[in-house]
Amino acid sequence: MFEGQPKGLYALALANTGERFGYYTMLSIFVLFLMDNFGMSPSTAGNIYAAFLALVYFLPFIGGILADKFGYGRMVTIGIVGMFVGYVLLALPMGTSTVGLVAMGAALLVISTGTGLFKGNLQVMVGNLYDNPAYASKRDSAFSIFYMAINIGALFAPTAAVEIMKYAQNNLGVSENDSYHFAFAVACVSLIVSMLIYYGFRRTFKHVEGGKVQASSKSEQGQVEELPREETYQRIVALCLVFAVVIFFWMAFHQNGLTLTYFAKQYTARSSEGLESMMFSVWNLVAVIFIVYALFQLFQSKTDRGKAISGIVILAAVVFLIYQYTGIAGSTPVDAPIFQQFNPFFVVALTPVSMAIFGSLARKGKEPSAPRKIGLGMLVAACGYVLMLLASVSLLTPNEQTAAIEAGSASFVSPNWLVSTYLVLTFAELLLSPMGISFVSKVAPPKYKGMMMGGWFVATAIGNYLTSVASWLWGDLPLWVVWGTLMVLCLLAALFIFSVMKRLEKVA
Repeated sequence: MFEGQPKGLYALALANTGERFGYYTMLSIFVLFLMDNFGMSPSTAGNIYAAFLALVYFLPFIGGILADKFGYGRMVTIGIVGMFVGYVLLALPMGTSTVGLVAMGAALLVISTGTGLFKGNLQVMVGNLYDNPAYASKRDSAFSIFYMAINIGALFAPTAAVEIMKYAQNNLGVSENDSYHFAFAVACVSLIVSMLIYYGFRRTFKHVEGGKVQASSKSEQGQVEELPREETYQRIVALCLVFAVVIFFWMAFHQNGLTLTYFAKQYTARSSEGLESMMFSVWNLVAVIFIVYALFQLFQSKTDRGKAISGIVILAAVVFLIYQYTGIAGSTPVDAPIFQQFNPFFVVALTPVSMAIFGSLARKGKEPSAPRKIGLGMLVAACGYVLMLLASVSLLTPNEQTAAIEAGSASFVSPNWLVSTYLVLTFAELLLSPMGISFVSKVAPPKYKGMMMGGWFVATAIGNYLTSVASWLWGDLPLWVVWGTLMVLCLLAALFIFSVMKRLEKVA
């Protein structure tokens, strides 16, 4: 997986890790900031959150068009600077007045624009590294590494946000509202680190920073496949059908920063004890990741030295976890944003597991097709909200719960419900997200590859905007209405994609 990769991959992946760390630090506390700082209702905060996510995923479509004309590297650079400016605006305490609202809105616009220039074009540069025949066979594993790098940045983000807020309140004497700005400042620092990595190792990937991809000769241009009009039409229709389905996946999946965070704040126990409390330390999660990867290396290594190193890593990680357990004293505080560390943790930890499972199925000729994986992903996502339905049995409505908290009579549920939901949703993500991108790249007619990949981003943007629908239901309605709506939409999307499966697999 890691062997034989070009050095430019690691430089670009690490640059992206820094950027994603800042982005998810900001996102993990964003709706709480809107409600605490500006007194917004959950539905209003949800609308802003959804609109921001929609822009973040729609603008890469525009960023790609600009990069084709002006160069990928140039757009990535402008994007990094733009995001930095946006995070600075969020980090400045502008108060709760109209001035503060305008500054916040300007920050979101600049961040989303910068992300639009950065996000997709950095991925294109990674792909361009593998246009070299010497590395072509490593393309799939390269994007697995790149995807893990994104989630490593996201893994540490909630802890960073929570800890910097606590530090600001306890040691600098600032209010809870002001402490949010210190957390946003962390994102500024992460962008500086990202810039340093990008320019420090630019020599390893500078050759793929250019603008339009140029064929090396007219003969190569002549090899571009021209499909019959009818087949082109069938492929585009198939992709549009997939786009329609993934809209509802992202609508359900990105509740992590919205209604699932609301649930964490209002309904989940504020503390944890014993073995359960260990999962709220990001360093314990990192130790588990080391154990997972070392176990794979232990069984796959062909040398005694490799097996010995893997064994040492496993032993060291186990000793560390035992030490952490023996040091537990009393209860561990559980803050609402911290739950957002579990999705990236599960992605990083389970990626080699999923690759091994599907690799084994492929060798037996039993691996499901990409469209079938997408359909299974929707079913799994629905199961995630079945868990939330079970967790919410007999709970008060959100407005009643708020009143109960103020009166000191509220009851709370185990944090294991949310952690289990994140686990299930991560399984759905691993089935759907990489498979969807693979399906688009494979099925898109050669003349419309850029447009169709842009369609994937647009579908993601629409799904992200529709996340606000769940927040509209958050208030006087029972919780089962919120989770049941998301569950039913996932099931209907799964039913739809299985109903057109033959059509999709025909072009796959």
